[in-house]
Amino acid sequence: MLEYNLISKIREFAIDNSEKDDIHGFLHVERVLNLCLQLGKHLNANLLILEIAALLHDIGRKCKYNKIYSKNHAELSAEMAFKFLNSYDFKLSQEDFDNIIHCIRTHSFSNNSTPQTLEAKILSDADKLDALGAIGLYRTIGFTIKNKGNLNDVIKHLREKIIKLKDMLLLDISRKIARKRYKIVLDFYKQIKNEADLD
Repeated sequence: MLEYNLISKIREFAIDNSEKDDIHGFLHVERVLNLCLQLGKHLNANLLILEIAALLHDIGRKCKYNKIYSKNHAELSAEMAFKFLNSYDFKLSQEDFDNIIHCIRTHSFSNNSTPQTLEAKILSDADKLDALGAIGLYRTIGFTIKNKGNLNDVIKHLREKIIKLKDMLLLDISRKIARKRYKIVLDFYKQIKNEADLD
């Protein structure tokens, strides 16, 4: 199968299996994909692996078994990607196939699984970078409201997860990109915390 057809089919599957919101939906997937390709070109990574892994990295979030079994979405995404990629003759080498599944499985903040390959590190960092900056703040607030949280929950989520992401980045280039985004988040966190304390 030609590479264009391969990506087209995977993209279609990813759209069908993405959440229908701005938080972890396909717009997030596309931003992560673009960051992956930007980082991958700079680091001479395998761009095909990155493109496939980025497109499929969050498909487990929509899965009905996610809430039933409380399984991490990265594990579910990896399982779904494994089945999907095996169901078509995509002509991927075993090494590339294994790397794609590894990238998906290890990208998550909360899955406690360490990325080992360059491509896995890139996907992990790109996903975290999208949680920083102005978009990251929008997603944090949207996520909190979607889960019926309040102002204190936004502050808690920023403190316990988002602000820590900068120190979890694996690549020098990612840390460089994160500096400005981190400052936006930190300034907002300090300001909203101060204003909340005043009330």
